[in-house]
Amino acid sequence: MLSPLTISLDAMGGDAGPEMVIPGAAVALERRPDLSFILYGQESEVKPLLDRHPSVARAARFVHCDVAVRMDDKPSQALRVGRWKSSMWRSIQAVRDGEAHVAVSAGNTGALMAMSKFCLKTPPGIERPAIAAMWPTLRGESIVLDVGATIGSDARMLVHFAVMGAAMARALFGLERPTVGLLNIGAEEVKGVEEVREAGHILRELDHPNFHYHGFVEGDDLGKGTVDVVVTEGFAGNIALKTAEGTARQISEYLRSAMTRTLAAKVGYFFARSAFQRLREKMDPRKVNGGLFLGLNGLVVKSHGGTDAEGFASAVELGREMVLGDLTRQIASDLRYTFGDGETSGASAEAAPA
Repeated sequence: MLSPLTISLDAMGGDAGPEMVIPGAAVALERRPDLSFILYGQESEVKPLLDRHPSVARAARFVHCDVAVRMDDKPSQALRVGRWKSSMWRSIQAVRDGEAHVAVSAGNTGALMAMSKFCLKTPPGIERPAIAAMWPTLRGESIVLDVGATIGSDARMLVHFAVMGAAMARALFGLERPTVGLLNIGAEEVKGVEEVREAGHILRELDHPNFHYHGFVEGDDLGKGTVDVVVTEGFAGNIALKTAEGTARQISEYLRSAMTRTLAAKVGYFFARSAFQRLREKMDPRKVNGGLFLGLNGLVVKSHGGTDAEGFASAVELGREMVLGDLTRQIASDLRYTFGDGETSGASAEAAPA
């Protein structure tokens, strides 16, 4: 294994590009001094920021790239134009070539997934990768996948997601046998679409030694933290994620408005401000920023494009935890146990989605 732990960063990714990535790397380095970076980006934009953040400059190697993938590029276009030349591609390639343990980018999600799949490929038996997100709950945190990589999944793919999500829960939470649930419109076995019911039957019969299948969970179970891992297909998962983010912002605005409406409310806020501060920290989306691409022969983390340095640092730290948890090996081992060694990889160098 590389030493120290090395993370390749797409310095041009995200709404603010290097203006967010370099300070984010500095925050992550302050918390986790065992990190080193390989920075891929355009020299004219990155080098001045490294001068302002000498701690990152000391811990990083910089590689100039001529091309930066735009946030509005189609994945197929980005793959065609940016392959081998862009900061996004080079950061992923560093993982493939053993130069870095994990890649982190805040860039175009579709382009990052297309390049990651093309460059790293998928393990035997995995047809499509999934994006796994951290989800704050009343019990702490859960993992939800898929939150947008694959629209529409058959039963077998949902089982793949369950196996990979459980491996991530073991690596991240230190759980011996995390609980897994399938997101459905009801807890009863007869409810839901056929693919979900079939996946539930497979998981129950499988009785996997490395996770416990809880059964179906509903939308309100996401916030309760009923299970450690919630499995769904990407369309429903992405809607659930965006709904939760919007609801958190809505509640924050309600509270802000209520606490400043009258003098009595302002006085009450003064005495309860520490409690409200803890609430804001709990609801802060930057604390759980970072979606992990599961189902690849290597680790890639997608940061929210509009986050700040604090949020990007969280994505970097998620990548670090997955390396230390040896997630790629755990997933490969669990997939072999579940499906055997006879399956053929579903990810040769196929075309990227348009």
